[in-house]
Amino acid sequence: MNHDSYSDAYIRDILDGVKTIALVGASANTVRPSYFVLKYLLSKGYEVIPINPGQAGKEILGQTVHASLADVPVAIDMVDIFRNSEAAGAVVEEALRLPTLPKVIWMQLSVRNDAAARLAEDKGLKVVMDRCPKIEYGRLSGEIGWTGVNSRNLSAKRPVLKSGYQHRGLATSKPPQD
Repeated sequence: MNHDSYSDAYIRDILDGVKTIALVGASANTVRPSYFVLKYLLSKGYEVIPINPGQAGKEILGQTVHASLADVPVAIDMVDIFRNSEAAGAVVEEALRLPTLPKVIWMQLSVRNDAAARLAEDKGLKVVMDRCPKIEYGRLSGEIGWTGVNSRNLSAKRPVLKSGYQHRGLATSKPPQD
């Protein structure tokens, strides 16, 4: 897999296929990127489980925080890593020890660990590095265009109101022409 470039179909397939996301490095601080990514993914209908040993047992956005991936009582579809590149390796190794392997390892913006990616891919997992699922979801759905960013998606379809937010799901958007 070339981790310098991902097709829209690859990213869309991941975001359409996962339901439960463990967000490693979740923060209760409302100005931290991990907080608003957690909030956004929850608003899109994903079950997001915050992982932060310093916040274990507390809640972030109504979600119980766990100390580690091993403490999560349900199967995880995707591990979203908000840790530095070096620490990402240990997170991937922990994910690969889970009784049910996740489908996806996702490393956030500026996080890249090629050795960890190879480990995960050797076990059949999909890997994304140096990308944000919030940004990718917004781009692929066309919602990011509401802020003036060119999403390369045009639609006359009205977004639905879901939990007080306008929402355009991935499945309803047409793939951009490459």
